[in-house]
Order: sequence, then C-alpha cells, then structure tokens
Amino acid sequence: MRKFIFALPILALTACGGETNNEVLNDNVEIIVDAPTITVYGDSTVTAEGAIEPQEFLAQMEGSDSLKTKVRATIIEACKKKGCWMTLDMGDGETMMVRFKDYGFFVPTEGVDGKTVIIDGFAFTDTVSVADLRHFAEDANKSEAEIAAITEPEIGINFEATGVIVEN
Repeated sequence: MRKFIFALPILALTACGGETNNEVLNDNVEIIVDAPTITVYGDSTVTAEGAIEPQEFLAQMEGSDSLKTKVRATIIEACKKKGCWMTLDMGDGETMMVRFKDYGFFVPTEGVDGKTVIIDGFAFTDTVSVADLRHFAEDANKSEAEIAAITEPEIGINFEATGVIVEN
C-alpha cells in the first residue's frame, strides 16, 4: 500500500509532462504596428496633449504679437553645430525658427530633419537681424556665397520652446 501511495504522485507528474499546447485563443488582441516612440528635450513634463497643427497656429497668431501654445510640425533642419535651434515647416512655404529657453537644452544635430516634433512654449513676432541670420546660416553649414547673400533682416514668427518632443 505504501508503494502505491508513493507511486501515485510520480505517476501524476509524469502524465502531465506530455505534449503542451501554447496556443492562445483571443479575438480581442490589438496589434499596434509602427507606433511612434518619442524623445523629450527640455521640460520633461511636456506632453503631446493639446498640440495644434501649423494652420491653426498661424490663424491664432494672426493679430497677436505672442502666444503660449503647443505646435505639432515637421522639422526642416536643426543647427548642425550644437542643435541650439531648428526650423519648422508651417505649410504653404512658411517656416518658423525655434530656439530653446535660456539656451538650456539642445536637439540632436543629425537625424531629426524631416521628423515630427511637438514644441511647447511661446510664439512671438520678431525681427531677426542680418548678423543673427548669417550666424544661423553658418550653423547650418551654408556656403560663403549663401551667407554673403543675406543682406536684409527678416520679420516673422519665432518660437521659444521650453520643451520639445521628437517622434522617432
């Protein structure tokens, strides 16, 4: 009888060691393909919530000299020397210069052109001097001829970002 009591658990364990079935039946599985990952620069609490598209942004800036907002746009180029500024495509051939609050953070110098970005901060109308425009052109590795061709200041919308989200 004792042999039977000891044999029963061993028999039960070996009986369970057969073929396994790992098939999971679940019709409610959602697979997300190519979900963007993000990298945050500056204020780490910045989120994408409430970001507006360039057309809406430009409409809100009309008749205003400044605006606190979040904008989603595409990076045209970033500073090639330090990553201390970037230009964004605002649609219809319009661009916007973005600099970073207190020179406190930078974006990568390579690999961000063409990526979607969300910027959080203050937009304002400003005149950018010839000296600053030439400096930005140098930072972008423009030729001497292109830099020398800059002879007039530009009036336009600029942005001081406190936080930036780059979608990878």
